[in-house]
Amino acid sequence: MAVREHAPAGQAHTPRPAGRPAPDAARRRRRRQWGAERPRPPLPAAEPPAAPRATWLGGLAIAATVAAWATYLGATVAAQFIDHGVRDARFIAETAAYVLVMTLLLFSSVMYLVARQGALYRSRDHVRVPRAEIDVHFGATRPSLTVLVPSYAEEPDVVRTTLLSTALQEYPGLRIVLLLDDPPEPSDPEAAASLAGCRDLPREIMDLLAEPYERFSGSLVTYEAAAVQGGPSDPDSLRSLAIDYAWAARWLRDLAAEQPRDSHVDDFLADQVLSALAGDLEVTSRALFAARDEGASVPAERLAQLSRRLVWTFGAEVSSFERKRYVNLPHDANKAMNLNAYLGLMGRTVLESQTRIGRVLRPSESPDATLVPDSDYVLTLDADSILLREYCLRLIHQMELPGNERVAVIQTPYSAFRGASTRLERIAGATTDVQHIVHQGLTHFDATFWVGANAVIRKPALEDIVEVSYVRGQEVRRYVQDRTVIEDTESSIDLVANGWTLVNYPERLSYSATPPDFGALVVQRARWANGGLLIAPKFWRHARQARKEGRRLRRSTVALRTTYMASISWASLGLVFLLVFPFNSTLLSPILVLAALPYFLAMGADFHRLGYKRTDVLRVYAFNLVLLAVNLGGTLKSLQQAAAKSKIPFARTPKVADRTAAPATYVLAAVLIAAFSFYTLATAWVAGSWWHAAFAAFNGVLTTYGVVAFIGVRNAVVDVVLGAVHWVRVPAEPPGSSRVDRAGPEPDWEAVLYVGPDAHDVAPRTAVSELAPARRGDTRARQR
Repeated sequence: MAVREHAPAGQAHTPRPAGRPAPDAARRRRRRQWGAERPRPPLPAAEPPAAPRATWLGGLAIAATVAAWATYLGATVAAQFIDHGVRDARFIAETAAYVLVMTLLLFSSVMYLVARQGALYRSRDHVRVPRAEIDVHFGATRPSLTVLVPSYAEEPDVVRTTLLSTALQEYPGLRIVLLLDDPPEPSDPEAAASLAGCRDLPREIMDLLAEPYERFSGSLVTYEAAAVQGGPSDPDSLRSLAIDYAWAARWLRDLAAEQPRDSHVDDFLADQVLSALAGDLEVTSRALFAARDEGASVPAERLAQLSRRLVWTFGAEVSSFERKRYVNLPHDANKAMNLNAYLGLMGRTVLESQTRIGRVLRPSESPDATLVPDSDYVLTLDADSILLREYCLRLIHQMELPGNERVAVIQTPYSAFRGASTRLERIAGATTDVQHIVHQGLTHFDATFWVGANAVIRKPALEDIVEVSYVRGQEVRRYVQDRTVIEDTESSIDLVANGWTLVNYPERLSYSATPPDFGALVVQRARWANGGLLIAPKFWRHARQARKEGRRLRRSTVALRTTYMASISWASLGLVFLLVFPFNSTLLSPILVLAALPYFLAMGADFHRLGYKRTDVLRVYAFNLVLLAVNLGGTLKSLQQAAAKSKIPFARTPKVADRTAAPATYVLAAVLIAAFSFYTLATAWVAGSWWHAAFAAFNGVLTTYGVVAFIGVRNAVVDVVLGAVHWVRVPAEPPGSSRVDRAGPEPDWEAVLYVGPDAHDVAPRTAVSELAPARRGDTRARQR
């Protein structure tokens, strides 16, 4: 375990950790694009209550959409058959297909309006718990919490930001474990340097927090002794605690001043985490000084609570764990199994040993074994996220309230960092912030989904859904399902099916990075689009079972959950259908525009309330058009995965000139959508089909804008050329290889003794051969 080093309370401190550059040595910030977001403070944590006018208009929007769709069915579709009769099979098929597509698209619109309405109701009902009440609660009971931060090939500076914001959570006895999933001995020098930097982060942060922790721990003894005696505190105690708060605030201000500001995320850490926490402590310090000057009678117990807050703030224990250092732990290439590997060890005593085939970590009762601490709650946190200071305290306090015993997951769906430097990042952030509203509304209708960027999970709930299997004789415990790359969504259904509930806390207390370029966005959105179709049948089976048992789910719950899992698929297929297929012009009607109008007006109002522009609705539509092929690819990948019953690993694409290269196929697809839309415009104009022409022109103009604004003409050309080169180029055969003999060398005696006589065939598919280089190096325990 990491050990704190004592620093004298009066010693001058230098907050900048070793190895961090001073501000003048910081890297150059990303160049800000025209049309990007100006730097601005984030939205308040607690959203203002919705006005009655907003909820009334929200209900009107839902009713108007449904009424317009019903009017279209009667005035356009039914009227065609009444006036002209049944024409032919083609017309019937066209009508059925068009009505189905438009029904699904408008159904998604209505579900957005319904979820938005639920969010408005929740904002009106939410009352923030006073901090003093929370302090009283945690003075009597202190549930244990372990924060798990899975990381794979992340930059050390990015991970450091996450760990620092988490270590400064005002929570007692907080344990933070960085789950490094990189290959333990990378051959690439850049990857090796990055991994070494991440390995150093726990010690770096522990050393950074050592001085304030030691100072405030010593003071707490005095305040708790006075609290045992009872009665009011004396003026000297008030003054001493006020000085401690002022010292902590100054320490944080100095640390914020020393932080490199290479991006708007760094600005957020310095301003909204470090400086904001310093501001809170300064306010408390002034209040304590004022109470002393006025001779107020402050209970000694309250001073002990305030002193504990300082110790809790700086008292986190940070460590790391690498599952791939051990040949007997699962090595599946996904975040879920990275989490599962450590969750399976919690509460057990384990012993590391060096064997001929590599390091192993097994349960043991030996006196030399190490206990992996268990905890009441687990917080899973992505390595590019930042938590505001009261995240853990407020969410676990909510979980501990009477009546919430069956709440398995509580979270604040993450928001986007403000001040994005690229147009794409700004619009992607806008969609993220709108999704925050949707997720808050899902809780109102009992349709919450676990969003994997951050979530507090009750450990007994995980034990309730764990699946145990054996691979090569080794136990594998799956708490979080890894069948798809959206592991949080499937685990949500598992929890609900076992009688647990999930809750979105109605505040903004977490932030996560948004992809800054199209290549990075493709990786993220392709992952989001893959898996929903595979998970939806599991939910429908749960709904049928609940109905048989007399626990019928609410219709709104079923509709919202189904939309969340499957709407990307049907919206992508439907939009392609509308773009490509030349429907009969008699099926088109301005009533459809009226049916879609409430959705766009409501989203525009939401953008305005979130600090964006109402016209960003059009930019988001263009954004979705350039992502159409990505979403469609995710849908097809889900169908392929269902047929093959295989897993899809996380994907990463290479960096090109400080950005992520996008697959040429997706870039070309966006260009082809624009070209085909203009072709359709020309043919529809000649044919006199004005509604077709208008729809084609609308899509063509916005797709062209999306290609230019979000991908970039130069970047598009580079990515297409790069993709063509990679497709044409044939990898060279390594020296000494043979196309005829692929059997490889005979296995060594270690593999034969471990695997058996058939090691020649089995070893290449086992963790033994995968981690054979782990034989070398340090034999000390890496479980810290």
